[in-house]
Amino acid sequence: MGPAVSIDQLRSALEEREEPGVAELLDVLGTVMGDAGAAGWSEPIPLKRRVYRLRFNGGHGARSVILKRSEPAVAQRNRWVAERWLPALGLGDHCATLLASASEREGQWLWQIYEDLGEDTLERQHDQPRVAATTDLIAELHVRGAGHALLPEVRSYGRDFGISFFTANVGDAIRGLDRIDGERTPQELRSLRARLLRRMYPLLADMPRRAEVLNEAGGPDTLLHGDLWRDNVFVTLWSEAARVQLIDWDHVGVGPLTYDLSTFLLRFPSAERRWILDRYREKVSGAGLRLPTERELNVLFETAEYARFANRVSWAAMAWLHEGAEWVPIELAEIERWFDDWRPTLAE
Repeated sequence: MGPAVSIDQLRSALEEREEPGVAELLDVLGTVMGDAGAAGWSEPIPLKRRVYRLRFNGGHGARSVILKRSEPAVAQRNRWVAERWLPALGLGDHCATLLASASEREGQWLWQIYEDLGEDTLERQHDQPRVAATTDLIAELHVRGAGHALLPEVRSYGRDFGISFFTANVGDAIRGLDRIDGERTPQELRSLRARLLRRMYPLLADMPRRAEVLNEAGGPDTLLHGDLWRDNVFVTLWSEAARVQLIDWDHVGVGPLTYDLSTFLLRFPSAERRWILDRYREKVSGAGLRLPTERELNVLFETAEYARFANRVSWAAMAWLHEGAEWVPIELAEIERWFDDWRPTLAE
């Protein structure tokens, strides 16, 4: 832990970063921690946008918590994951414990205080035992969530990653790109717009085929994490056991298991995907879920990824149309590279 700072210095450090709701956050933090932070806090350590690690000296030595600022709807999803949805599946200990929440005065933002799981993410340590344990948990999540009675509630408050996610995002991307035109639009951006539209219109025309594959081979809807990057996974190994915890459930939703599986497999080199898929297949098959053929899987994986690409296009187009954001051409050029570099997730 670095040099201790007072509560006033902590307030100043967060306010200097123009964080809203600092007073409300510190009131709740003081209530939750009691005398634990009396010996002093550390400077807040930024981990990513709107997320900090805060260390303090407690009665049992140094401790730390994670402070995360979210929009109220996103915060509510994360709370229900921790307190309702995962416990309903018997998986309540597989996410970070939510200690407290603090609402900014105007209600536009909500701070959540979580236990700190440390720094050993699967991104940092992705040896085979840790990857295997993570694969097992993902399979267990999908098996227990398949057809669960809470799925309508998850869909209502979270996201629907079925074929509507693909159709809506491709349609939004086309409408946004169509409006990026005119004399004030730089030539580079007009060229990018035209090339991306040539990508999007065939995807829209191909929607019925993709919907048919999803309907016939996608399996039952299940609970999805929605953002299974290795940075969102923590694995603790013991001699004969492993504990896996997933964080950042901002994109939690409902849909085919292939949506999560696609994200996770693509975080690994092509040569490693086979054994991960085989292990996942064994786990879900043992519980009565049948995975599609590899050709069908590739169609479903591609559908999920193209939907994500289109989603990024639509947000970039909106940023240009409403704000003239200078980063938009860079973002669209990057998305074009994603299309150019795309290869089937599984080698056929």
